[in-house]
Amino acid sequence: MSEKYLIVGAGRSGIAAAQMLLQLGKDFIIYDANKDLDTEKTKKLIGTDKDIPFICGEVKEGGFDGIDICVVSPGVPLDTPVMVAVKEKNIPVYSEIELAYLYDKGKIIAITGTNGKTTTTSLVHEIVRSHNENTLLVGNIEIPYTGLALTSKEGGATVAEISSFQLETMITFKPKVSAILNITPDHLDRHKTMENYADIKKSIAKNQDENDFCVLNYEDPLLKEFGKELKCKAVYFSSLRELTDGWYYKDGTIYEAENGNATPFINVDETNLVGLHNYENIMAAAAMTKSFGVPEETIKAAIRRFTAVEHRIEYVATKNGVKYYNDSKGTNTDAAIKAIDAMPSTTVLIGGGYDKNADFSEWVSHFPGKVRKLVLIGQTKEKIASACDTIGFTDYCFAESLEEAVAICAEAAKEGDCCLLSPACASWGMFKCYQERGEMFKKLVRKL
Repeated sequence: MSEKYLIVGAGRSGIAAAQMLLQLGKDFIIYDANKDLDTEKTKKLIGTDKDIPFICGEVKEGGFDGIDICVVSPGVPLDTPVMVAVKEKNIPVYSEIELAYLYDKGKIIAITGTNGKTTTTSLVHEIVRSHNENTLLVGNIEIPYTGLALTSKEGGATVAEISSFQLETMITFKPKVSAILNITPDHLDRHKTMENYADIKKSIAKNQDENDFCVLNYEDPLLKEFGKELKCKAVYFSSLRELTDGWYYKDGTIYEAENGNATPFINVDETNLVGLHNYENIMAAAAMTKSFGVPEETIKAAIRRFTAVEHRIEYVATKNGVKYYNDSKGTNTDAAIKAIDAMPSTTVLIGGGYDKNADFSEWVSHFPGKVRKLVLIGQTKEKIASACDTIGFTDYCFAESLEEAVAICAEAAKEGDCCLLSPACASWGMFKCYQERGEMFKKLVRKL
């Protein structure tokens, strides 16, 4: 007898999961917390005239009777009433990633971490695709895995960016090569404690064995120790010291070391990426793809032609001698610190947004001597201002919109300065996603 599925969440991931289950001939119902969900529009997005059952808003007694498997979208916290009800019925919970993985015919490279995921995943995809044309790019990079899993081929590859939200409900997911780029505080509004958040990130490697690889940042204390616990082979990279085994950066060159013998791999001047954080991304990508079996020259050629990811320290334009950079993807403090450090000159900064229960003290400690003026927007502006007051940084002001913030920056910046949108916060509340925020920033800059 065929399983019956419950899809929780009618957004991008839920729609892709529904499309996949339709192709597989599976029965399913869709739940969404929005009691006013336009179900006919959702059916059109799925691409079917089939009579799909929907449950919207409150779940009535017996609403989930007969359900065998729940597929939950990453944006749905596991402590919501609907997920509690699913758990009480002992229904297995799959992430959209887990469902797709069960039908993927290729080998998997999976990347997680607080920062650098999208750039590294995009670079890894560029490298692997150069070697194997049957390579998919999926996951938290805005491409639902379920949308492409059934197109996978034997001997193919899948490169997946995996978020902590997606890792919460992994069961059998087993990459050939995994990577954890770093672990710094983020999403604590959902994961509650740093320990829980770290454990979720580490779970990307939980099913790997001695034939697999996990690439880890040696300079992250949690990950340095985690490497000792792994069943699979740990491969380290470092931006601060020479390693006996692994990958490291020194004086403009990335090296690969084995048993104490280091060989120059690539000079960063040959690449289009700037900043120490990007050199870490390059090392991680090289380590992953070499472990995956991609030839060295193929890796180097792909690294040389790769350009920066949109919305991540993306150069926009120069106006009146001021360089404008869009880092809308800098949605936490660690990412925003890296963006400030990457700026070549004094910076006028736009920050603030949705409150993820972050501590802004370390971020603002980087402002003196680097940030000429801080323009604050969104829900967190008062909280960030308070953190600035604590360290005596007073060159800040408030704006009610991104348009007003850009106008203030254009007035405050001097020739030779940089103007940077790097909010250290999510976009929700003012924008539907970081891409929308970044696109608006670029549009406003180009109109200056």
